[in-house]
Amino acid sequence: MEAQVMPKVLYTAQTHTTGGREHGVSHSSDGNLNITLSTPGTGGTGTNPEQLFAAGWSACFEGAMQIEARKRRVELPADTAIDAEVDLRYGSDGFSLSARLNISLPGIDRETAMALIEAGEKTCPYSKAIKGNVDVEINLV
Repeated sequence: MEAQVMPKVLYTAQTHTTGGREHGVSHSSDGNLNITLSTPGTGGTGTNPEQLFAAGWSACFEGAMQIEARKRRVELPADTAIDAEVDLRYGSDGFSLSARLNISLPGIDRETAMALIEAGEKTCPYSKAIKGNVDVEINLV
């Protein structure tokens, strides 16, 4: 039996948040993030965790597709775009999330685009973290 090698930590994000969803603030240890938080759908002036997750996941997913594109010697178009949608839901089991990525890869044939998307699903740490925990739909548009 092979010994399992522990993954190497490449980066640790550090944030400090107070006030939660309703009237919270969050800032990163390096000062690059400094945001006001508000509850989704209330018209508050801040962002919410679902928007932050959507932004982080879509950026990570595009990076994962870029890794596969380099392996295949394919250039991702400059106008590659991912529209991420993250739903905050409430049901009999309490709060949960569902999510969609609508991916645009203009000028790339469907077969190659789907291969890039499939590789993105397997590579992106966000996708791996939510697999089996969040209802996810990924669409090539």
